[in-house]
Amino acid sequence: MIEMEINQLRATAMRNQCVVILKEKVANRYLPIWIGPDVADAIAVKLANIELSRPLTHDLLQSVISALGASVNFIVVNELKNDTFYAKLFLSVDGTEVEIDSRPSDALALAVRTGAPIYAEESVLDKAGITLEEETGKPISKGKVSEEELKGLSAYKDFISTLDLEDFKKRRS
Repeated sequence: MIEMEINQLRATAMRNQCVVILKEKVANRYLPIWIGPDVADAIAVKLANIELSRPLTHDLLQSVISALGASVNFIVVNELKNDTFYAKLFLSVDGTEVEIDSRPSDALALAVRTGAPIYAEESVLDKAGITLEEETGKPISKGKVSEEELKGLSAYKDFISTLDLEDFKKRRS
């Protein structure tokens, strides 16, 4: 597993969705993941430290987890299959680790609320990661997939080709 951080959120006209771009903490490899606008707003609200009068769904989830005596250890984006990313929440409950299936967007919204680390499996980064050259910010690679896997990632590939990779360089930390 590779530790990631949220690098940016972007709106896209494609599929009326947004994209959250994760960045590997110790390298120039990025992982763009499509998410719905509602969850993008939930992530953005927390990242911007905006106080709301009522809790959002992910605030409620955080409160329920806490009220039950559990805590979020970390989240992991663990799979990419047929244009769909998968994630898991890892919770501590009474000294036992519990693994829960999740959409990556919901897992990320919960992670930003709890301060839980964010990880991605190397296999996901191999398929969908974008590595940028240190000096220029230009892409070195856009993931490594077989012909069979590529057929199942057609919409994802189309989306990646629309990204302005020069903008990554401007926003890098």
